[in-house]
Amino acid sequence: MAQQYDDEAVRRERHRQRVQQMRADKRKQMRRRRLMKKLAPLAALFLAAVLLIFGAVRLIRHIAGAGQGSSSESIAETDGGSGALAEQDGSRLTGGTGADGGTSTAPGEVSADGVTPQESAAGADGMDAAGHNGTGEKSYQAQETSGTVLLGDTLSSGDVFYSQYAVLVDVEEGRILAERNARTRIVPASMTKILTVLVAAEHIDEADLDDPFTMTLEITDYAYVNDCSAAGFLDGEEITVRDLFYGTVLPSGADAAVGLAVYVAGSQEAFVELMNEKVEELGLSQTTHFTNCAGIYDDDHYTTPYDMAMIMEAAMDNEICREVMAAHRYTTSATEEHPEGIDLSNLFLRRIEDKEGGEKVLCAKTGYVVQSGHCAASYAVDADGRGYVCVTANANSKWRPVEDHAKLYRLYSGL
Repeated sequence: MAQQYDDEAVRRERHRQRVQQMRADKRKQMRRRRLMKKLAPLAALFLAAVLLIFGAVRLIRHIAGAGQGSSSESIAETDGGSGALAEQDGSRLTGGTGADGGTSTAPGEVSADGVTPQESAAGADGMDAAGHNGTGEKSYQAQETSGTVLLGDTLSSGDVFYSQYAVLVDVEEGRILAERNARTRIVPASMTKILTVLVAAEHIDEADLDDPFTMTLEITDYAYVNDCSAAGFLDGEEITVRDLFYGTVLPSGADAAVGLAVYVAGSQEAFVELMNEKVEELGLSQTTHFTNCAGIYDDDHYTTPYDMAMIMEAAMDNEICREVMAAHRYTTSATEEHPEGIDLSNLFLRRIEDKEGGEKVLCAKTGYVVQSGHCAASYAVDADGRGYVCVTANANSKWRPVEDHAKLYRLYSGL
């Protein structure tokens, strides 16, 4: 028995040290990001100055070249045809002229402004054809275009659209396909748990999923006191971290969400700090802020449909999150309190399968509080493997988000 207590103490100490190290690493990362943000304007000014200098040099050379051309013309007139030789010499010096009258530059040569043709074709913004900036980090952004559909109460098909807030994003192109009040502040309700599982997944190793976790009365009471959905774990029940992930998403369990927070950071308060650090990392801190990990209403707990779509996209890039949010059903570990485990189900995914194109919706998370109405975030993939993220909020009944997501995917995406 003493050995068992010693092993448990060692495990808890290792976990505590790991959490402290992860938080320290996260703080270092955020400091580096803030430094880069401060240096970005200076870098832009430096680049602008360099471009101005190159432009000035090019202009001076052009003026000087024009003066030399005038001198050559004078020589040609006085020397009886030697201008032809001057023209040939000038052609060799400048690389000759192309069929369109422009100056041609041989491969590998540098033009007067110091830029090779290959560099010029690559563009001046440093972005490659795929839209990556060369830093190795993905930028979660999407833009409206002239083709973005502005949604109203009725869709182009004549169908009623119930959600007052919505956004549909083509993930591959970073393009907003359709939207309705997408940049307006909303209450995220249990869509909050998308960020909860993302932050938790980023702070653990896959091997940690089978670690044991003991529920406490404080955690289980949190769901009941705040009138939240619960996975149904009991005080003193020993489950796995994997159970906490699935319990957070499928039945939208506040008990599981708080359990994840305590496992990762020691307390919900410390975990919420990690959530808001992730929000800042994604560049959404101006319009999104969280005060809890379960989605309980609070004046300072808010986001926008667009921001939630970016959080959903980031979650889909995490293997653990994608696996958990794609599950239709899951049975938790067998325990003394639940010998057969607890059967959990993602009702959104099971329901949308009955809709046209709904079978291509792979992941989803719903939410509801009075202040948010019925809301949901989902992820779908078309036959070519192109991903789409949809977020809706403030529908007037439980299954309206399912209908609205199915309609948006069918009408405005490749599904």
